[in-house]
Amino acid sequence: MTQDILIRLEAVGKSFTSADGAPRRILDGVDFTLRQGEIVALLGKSGSGKSTLLRIMAGLVPADGGKADYAGRAIAGPAPGVAMVFQSFALFPWLTVQQNVELGLEAQGVAPAERERRADAVLELIGLAGFGGALPRELSGGMRQRVGIARALVTNPDVLLMDEAFSALDVLTGETLRNDILALWDGKQIPTRGIVVVSHNIEEAVMMADRIIILSSDPGRIVSEVRVDLPRPRDADSARVRALIDEVYGLMTTRRAAPAVPAGVPAPQPDFGLPDTDVERIEAVLDLVAEPPFDGRADLPQLAEEAELPDEELFPTFEALAMLGLAQVESGDIMLTPLGKRYATAQQAERQEIFGRQVLAHVPLAGRIRTALAESSGGTLSEEPFIELLEVGMKENRARRTLGIAVEWGRYGELYEYDFHLKRLKLPEDEQA
Repeated sequence: MTQDILIRLEAVGKSFTSADGAPRRILDGVDFTLRQGEIVALLGKSGSGKSTLLRIMAGLVPADGGKADYAGRAIAGPAPGVAMVFQSFALFPWLTVQQNVELGLEAQGVAPAERERRADAVLELIGLAGFGGALPRELSGGMRQRVGIARALVTNPDVLLMDEAFSALDVLTGETLRNDILALWDGKQIPTRGIVVVSHNIEEAVMMADRIIILSSDPGRIVSEVRVDLPRPRDADSARVRALIDEVYGLMTTRRAAPAVPAGVPAPQPDFGLPDTDVERIEAVLDLVAEPPFDGRADLPQLAEEAELPDEELFPTFEALAMLGLAQVESGDIMLTPLGKRYATAQQAERQEIFGRQVLAHVPLAGRIRTALAESSGGTLSEEPFIELLEVGMKENRARRTLGIAVEWGRYGELYEYDFHLKRLKLPEDEQA
């Protein structure tokens, strides 16, 4: 049935122009449908284009490929029945709570008396009755986000888009606000007919959503969908919820093989991308898995709770451990390899020797740096040629961050050295001619 479709995206793509003028693909071939009466969560690692996708739905940025429709009509500019809640509160500090909430109604030309009535009603609904005359600086983070949600709800939107709306809050405040929104939704106290949530928190997605969409990165494509056929409110400790969390963790940590290259077609440039994590975190997570109660194998949600780190920070570390052959990640669990177990018990010098050997064997960028240094005059080179190499496939800021990761990993493994002031890489002293 098409009459219950609120938002439909067909083969949506989006590119941005980088500083060097080259297009960078953010989204590619995304098909998505939001139907009346459902909450959909979008999950993905950094670079998956989740927030860009949400902004396309809101009409804040245009798609440059495919079709984006709201209520059967092409989205061209801000869609009148769609409201958005941002991560950063986005309140005007010089306006009162009441004035901030009324802004959207004022833009629609609603009369002052009606604006005041509707703002009062939604402030009471969201738990802010009596705070209309307060300034944002007088409120806690949770209360400021409630103002942002009230500002979105006061326009009676068909579709509510939430871009990591709870991530700037502490765990308890975020959970309370999330539960309040779900109570309003499930109790049909708001006229909203569909919600899309961008999140980096897997448990949050499972607790809220009817469907979870998982996107790959660089560019963003939908790779998996998980249906959550559980009534709300959901018990986070129930076996069915924990099984779903495990399933989503497994899908999020699966490394997908690169597509095969047909015969006669030139091989693509090696994948020089690196997970955005540092040596200290890699070793801390490895040691945590090695110790009791995990003893070499850990359930990822349990490990995340023990590490007290958000999923978005742990995923790159899991990926790095797998890339370096120190662990395997599958079915929502992480298991140390025999080499990983040896690493956990090794002294510092042996750890660095193992780390360097694995980096050289499994990180193409580190191998390229070593080869270039060995072939250079004097065993030293500027970092700029490597930045330019990376910018072929990524934005400048990401290229510089990726080189920074490779430099740290290589220095720790004693593969090469780096002069921070001169921005130059060089072979270790004992290898220079």
